Amino acid sequence: MDFIDYLDSRPIYQQIADRYKQLILTGVMEPDEQLPSVRKLAMELSTNPNTVQRAYAALEREGYVYSVKGRGNFVRANDTLKSKQKEELKGKMKDLIKEIQAVGLDPQELFAEAMEEAAEDDRD
Repeated sequence: MDFIDYLDSRPIYQQIADRYKQLILTGVMEPDEQLPSVRKLAMELSTNPNTVQRAYAALEREGYVYSVKGRGNFVRANDTLKSKQKEELKGKMKDLIKEIQAVGLDPQELFAEAMEEAAEDDRD
């Protein structure tokens, strides 16, 4: 599992939580599917169990998973997660567009260039 990038500035628990969000939103993890136990994932990632627990707590707070006492953590069946994520991304894009315009660049041109580079990255 490539959950942790030590060169990433985000905390490790956030990287773990973000990876699970991605797996849930893309449908790789199905509703009611059990996440690995805190201890098991901590061993696989060679990290502290408290870090994994913090990631799971963040996922639960944000509505991605639910916990069953004594059983573990499970993916929540929730159709609004994707629309919530879409709204968050739209907000980030609006902020980015404003920033691009503030420095005098054309957002559409920059977006087209970024899309081309992303397509090239996907081919590599």
